[in-house]
Amino acid sequence: MKNDLDMPTGSRLRRWLVEPIINQLNRGITPEKLSWTIALGFTLGIFPIIGSTSLVCFIAGYFLKLNQAILHLFKSLTYPLHIALILVFIHLGQQLNGVPLLPFSISEMMSQFKDSPAQFARDFGMAAWYGIEAWAIAALILIPIIRIISLPFLKKLIPGKEASA
Repeated sequence: MKNDLDMPTGSRLRRWLVEPIINQLNRGITPEKLSWTIALGFTLGIFPIIGSTSLVCFIAGYFLKLNQAILHLFKSLTYPLHIALILVFIHLGQQLNGVPLLPFSISEMMSQFKDSPAQFARDFGMAAWYGIEAWAIAALILIPIIRIISLPFLKKLIPGKEASA
């Protein structure tokens, strides 16, 4: 059996991204529902609070009856973007609220959190709130755009479509 690292990147991408989507389409999930799932997975994956994205995705998926596996797959794919955007959302939220920008870094925040979670919450609670506000505005734009972009690709993956075309 071949190791995933021995496979070409395209094969890994197909195995871990395309095949799960095709499997869901084979099981009867509609491309429309799957496009909403992908859009929410991506957008919730960049929610600007470290350690919260899995819970946020689970809750949204449960109440909206979305496919948890696909939702979390796309949430996981956004992890590097999630880390990169935390400070962007916080600074944008601070600017939107007209408050002075706090100079801090992710490593500084993590260190302070480890030292004293309660003090961390007091120091960075409003900064987190500002980040959530900015993220919410971005989400209103991102979700429909990602859905619109992903839907045609998903429709092309519908099993048996090639035979009927």
